[in-house]
Amino acid sequence: MKVKAQAKYIRESPFKVRRVLDMVRGMPVEEAQVVLSHLNRGASAPVAKVLKSAIANAEHNFALDADDLIVAEAYADEGPTLRRFRPRARGRATRIDKRTSHITIVVGDGLEDAREVN
Repeated sequence: MKVKAQAKYIRESPFKVRRVLDMVRGMPVEEAQVVLSHLNRGASAPVAKVLKSAIANAEHNFALDADDLIVAEAYADEGPTLRRFRPRARGRATRIDKRTSHITIVVGDGLEDAREVN
């Protein structure tokens, strides 16, 4: 059984979030939480929050044991970009892109099941 949790419109670049997600993908959830708590990256806090939510969804909604869960899937899609402008020399302006991410984490019990992800 697989259970999903998402966080949308996170003000962090998807490129930076993916670097964090690559470290925890495939790990048991307890080990992934330890890695995220010791990681010195700005994106580790929102990723840890989504992971905690996925674990809570699995325990509360589907009565799965948290000790048996692994991070089955973890990915970050690009959200809308906030566009800002910075004044430059001779009356010009350059664009500053403030990117956002949609973070998705799927945890599973490791057993193959015919049921779909929620």
